[in-house]
Formats: sequence, structure tokens, C-alpha cells
Amino acid sequence: MKQFSLLTVVIAMAACQNQPQREPIVVTYPATKKVDTVDTYFGTEVKDSYRWLEDDRSPETEAWVKEQNTATFGYLDQIPFRDNLKNRLEKLWNYEKVGSPFKEGDYTYFYKNNGLQNQYVVYRKKEGGEEEVFLDPNKFSEDGTTSLMSLNFTKDGSKAAYLISEGGSDWRKGIVINTANREIVEDTLVDIKFSGISWKGNEGFFYSSYDKPEGSELSAKTDQHKLYYHKLGTLQAEDELVFGGTPEEKHRYVGGSVSEDGKYLFISASVSTSGNKLFLKDLSTDHSPLVTILDDTDSDTYVIETEGSQLFMVTNRGAANKKIIAVDVANPTPENWKDIIPETENVLTAGTGGGYFFAEYMVDAISKVLQYDYEGNLVREVELPGVGSANGFGGKKEEKEFYFSFTNYNTPSSSYRYNVETGAYEQYWKPEIDFNPEDYESTQVFYTSKDGTKVPMIITYKKGVELNGKNPTILYGYGGFNISLTPYFSITNAIWMEQGGVYAVPNLRGGGEYGKKWHIAGTKLQKQNVFDDFIAAAEYLIENNYTSSEYLAIRGGSNGGLLVGATMTQRPDLMKVALPAVGVLDMLRYHTFTAGAGWAYDYGTAEESEEMFQYLKGYSPLHNIKEGTAYPATLVTTGDHDDRVVPAHSFKFAAELQEKQGGDSPTLIRIETNAGHGAGTPVSKTIEQYADIFGFTLFNMGYDKLPNQAVLKEFKD
Repeated sequence: MKQFSLLTVVIAMAACQNQPQREPIVVTYPATKKVDTVDTYFGTEVKDSYRWLEDDRSPETEAWVKEQNTATFGYLDQIPFRDNLKNRLEKLWNYEKVGSPFKEGDYTYFYKNNGLQNQYVVYRKKEGGEEEVFLDPNKFSEDGTTSLMSLNFTKDGSKAAYLISEGGSDWRKGIVINTANREIVEDTLVDIKFSGISWKGNEGFFYSSYDKPEGSELSAKTDQHKLYYHKLGTLQAEDELVFGGTPEEKHRYVGGSVSEDGKYLFISASVSTSGNKLFLKDLSTDHSPLVTILDDTDSDTYVIETEGSQLFMVTNRGAANKKIIAVDVANPTPENWKDIIPETENVLTAGTGGGYFFAEYMVDAISKVLQYDYEGNLVREVELPGVGSANGFGGKKEEKEFYFSFTNYNTPSSSYRYNVETGAYEQYWKPEIDFNPEDYESTQVFYTSKDGTKVPMIITYKKGVELNGKNPTILYGYGGFNISLTPYFSITNAIWMEQGGVYAVPNLRGGGEYGKKWHIAGTKLQKQNVFDDFIAAAEYLIENNYTSSEYLAIRGGSNGGLLVGATMTQRPDLMKVALPAVGVLDMLRYHTFTAGAGWAYDYGTAEESEEMFQYLKGYSPLHNIKEGTAYPATLVTTGDHDDRVVPAHSFKFAAELQEKQGGDSPTLIRIETNAGHGAGTPVSKTIEQYADIFGFTLFNMGYDKLPNQAVLKEFKD
């Protein structure tokens, strides 16, 4: 077993009056047994001493989780201001939140949370009527850990199907109800995963899933996705297999969507998280053949609208920043495509509503929205409420009004009602929150990465913060899977900034902010670019006196957890605190769990070549922890039901770090029980998590009290 101690000295705030020193904090890490497992890659042997922690069904693993949590919470319980943080989080969180409305049948539906409800409630009302509860997920389970993940209506609004997640799992259950009386129509469907629901008239719907894996459903490999059709009133075992399931051709992600007019089924099939084949089926004719639109996975292409026999699609085929094309359904292959909205220098995200296209562009990660007609003629640029992120531009074809939302890092999300014919909009809902955006500012800077690449970063903080190198700072990043980080308001970030903290978000390579080229520049044998971008962001913040290494924390989740793990093992001197959440931390084995093999487009795998193996081993966080190195204070966070990035990544990383930590900084792992990758986490659990994360961070930066009233002190042995 290993121990560390931190002796904290409290400096008085009043005139020269010394307060007694606190007792040292002592953490005794649980003993983690080691095994002799060795894997061989291209003649190189690699030890995996904690392989046994991959067995999530093992009583030994369960006991280890309990022991680690006991040690971790024993430490967190001694942070003097943790309860103050939790109380402030609860107070700020406790305001009414209302989502943008949407119309289905005779009702207008919307999501609402009265403040501290664990899950949002679905309400509805008729024109001129009173609102009523339609679905209350808070009643799905006593502890709030069963969440509503999707809700889809028939075209006439008479029926709805919704998917629920239990304990944060990606495996879903499907429930069908009559909307008039909210009565359940039939038996619950089970074992649905990575799927939406798309109705075919009122008769049934399409959904996707995998065969239930052998072994643990939370960690066993799933790599053969299938599209099914469920006809109402029949058993799930009788559902028709529409696409997938052939042994010679595996598709890890398959989805089906029905056109708004109900005439066509579009099927997307992918082997990884990027690139898809595309097919269509005419639903107006029984036993119609499957028609191929694309038979390769060289692009990301999807249908956004149909008009008669014409299809409109968004694609990055031959257009790295995406464009909208049109093609006749009779000859839908690429040689017949016609550009409607050509590619620009900015990345396109497109929606449709009221008979128009809405092209949202990211200009250095900031939203710009243009409205076009179906011929590709520009109707207008939508003048947004400010500089930030706009979402929700789109609706049904026959509706001439819809709702969009707007937010940025210091502005809580508000919703607006938009008229597609005039372009006028009015504020529909604004939150009443104990937070004044005018007290904060966001600045976008461009810094230079290791290879000379210019990278944007938005830095947000309270006005009047002195750039003296002593501001507690969180540097948050992701950098992968073509995902873009655009400005959005977060209650937790508001708390951080309220305490004088700086919040910085760089748009790293590997993301989608500058299109496919930016994404590719952070994948496979170029993945180190992402870590270099993140390191350069930290150096920029330090060089420009926003913070220093003593007051810098790095944070990220999932692929962002990999980012944190790689950065802290490559540059442990750069930060005071590291916060890897639900991270991909074992790069040699990630693809052997659940749907992990689909991530190979971004990462590559250790088996594909010796060069790729050596590259992955060279940055894999688990394999680059060095004996005796002083690593920053680290709080690893994960959920015991995470079946996307299995918790074994975090378990093994924490065990390795505890064994080899050469400094006095704590190395802890916080394992949320009955929780998954993050989606659907109850508000109560989220508040507790952030009180712990921020408390741990500030305490290890040297604070005895919350920074807006604290006196800094130094740790001494």
C-alpha cells in the first residue's frame, strides 16, 4: 500500500491572527493485485498487469471499486469548502429551464425542468389550452437514473415511441404509447442500441441494434449493427431484418430514416465513425428493391429533404467543408449530383423547415446562418442575437414558424420564434437565473501550435480578473471524431468563473471546426498533433499570464479523456491538476470492447501494422506512466455502467498511476455507480460530481476557501 500526506497551513484573513494548522490528509490507496498477462505485438511484449480489472462482472473488480471509492471520498470529504460548492451549484442550478417547442398532431410539445428535477419532463398543450405533463421520466425510477433518451411521433401525432436508458447504459428499451391517453400500446422492446426511431405511417417503425453479445453486455464486443422493422401488435422476435447481418460484410453503425412525406426509407451503413454507404427503398411499393446511392464509405452523406422525385443531400464527397446537392431518385448516384449550395471556406451544417434550407456555417467555431430556397438562391442571412452558437434551425415543411436557440460561454440559452417568410424572430423564452452575463467576457485568440498551425481558442472569465498568472484555470479540450466545440453556456462553468476562474476551450485538430482536413490532421499517425495543440494552448495561457502551471487544470471526457491522459504523461510539469473523465486510456486494447472497433478511423489499431502499434504505444496514457515521475494531482472519473468507453480504461490507468506516482500529489478515481458515459445522468448526481471535481481542483491549487473569499497558501511537507 502507498500513502501520501499534505499538510495545509491556513493563513489568517484578519490582522496577524494565526489559525491552527489542519491535520495532514492521509490517503491509503487500496492494494491492487498485479497479474502476469503479457501481449505480443510484432515481436514486442507488452505487460498488462491489471488485465483482471477488465472483468466488470467479477466480485474482485466490484470490491476494488468499493475500496477505491472509499479512499477517494475519504479525501474529498475533507475538502473544507466542498459543501459550499455543492450549495452554490444547487442554488444556481435551481431555475426553470424550457426547451424549444415542437408541434406534433394537435399538440405543441416541449421539455421543461423546474430547476432541480433529475430529468426533464415532457409537457404539451393545445392552442389556447393549458399545459399538461405528457411524460415524466423522474417517475421511471426512484433514484432518477432511468432517463428518456428519445421521443418520436407518427406523422399525425397519434402515437409515440420513446427510448429509455437504465443506469446510463447505451442499451435502450422501447415503449410505444397512444398519445391521446398515454396508454402503452404493446410489450416493451428491448436491446436497442445506437438507434433512433423512424415511423412508417402508423403501422410500425424502424430501429437498429446489435445481437446481444456473449459475456458482459457492458463490455463485450459489438460490431454487427442491424436495421429492423417492428410492426405494431407483433412480437419483437418477429421483427423484419431490413439491413445488415451478413457475415462477409460488417457494418458497425446502421441507421434508417423515413422521409417526411413517408415515401422513402434511407439507410446509412458505416464501418467506423466516419464515412457511410447510403441506400434508399421506396415504401410506397411492396417488396421494392434496395437502391444504392453510395456503395463506398469515402464520404459522410445524408438526405435532408425530398421534393417529389428529387432528393437533397448534405455531403463532404469532393467538398471537405460540405455542400448541399440535388439528384433525381431514379438516378441517385454521384455522377448525377447537382450542386445546390456549393462548398465554402467554412464548414456547413444544414437543416430544413418551411420549404427552405438553413445553412449554418462555423466561422472560427462561431455560428453564421444563411437561408436559401430549394433552387439554391440566397434568401437572407439571419442576424443572430449575438456571437455564439445557434441551434435548431429547422422544422416541418408545412410549418412557417419554428424555434431556434442561442447561447455562448457566458450567456444562458434562450429560445426564439422564427418566421421563415419574413426572417423576423422574437424571443420566446429567456431563463431567470442568478447569473449576469454582463459581468463576464469571452475573447477568441489564435495561438501557434508546435508545427506552426494556427489554432483558435475562446477564453472566458469575469471582468476585472487580473492577468497575474495566479488565476485558477480549466483548459478543456476534445480534438477528435470530427466533433466541433462551439460556445455554449454551462451552469458548472458559470460557477467556476464566478469564483474567479478562467475557462479556456481550444478548437484542436481532430475536431470538425475547419472541415475534413482539420479532422484528418488529428487522426491515426497524426494524432500527436492534437496533444501538441493542447500543450500549446496551455503554454499560451501561461505565457500571457492568464494562469501558471501551479493554477492550471486540464480536463476532457471520452476522447477528451485520452487527450488529458496523453498530455499529463507527456508534460506532467505543465499543469497542477489533471481531470480525465470516462477516458480512452488503453490504446492497444480499446477496439476489443463494445463498439470500440468503430473508432479505428480516428485511432488505427495495434494489430493493423507495426508502425501503427509503435505509434499507439508511444502515446497510450496507460503505457506511458513512468515509475518515479511526479504527476499532477489527478482525479479520474468514470461510471460503472459505461458501455461506450468501458471503465476498465480508467480502472487500469488509476491503478498504474497509483503504483508509479513519484510525487506527493493525490491520484484518485471517482467511480459513479449505476451511471454510464454521461448522457441522462441525474441532476443530483451531476451536482455532486462537479462539487467534487471543482473542490479537488481548487484544493490542490492551494485554496483553503472558495477563491472569491480565499487566501492562498502553500502546501508544505
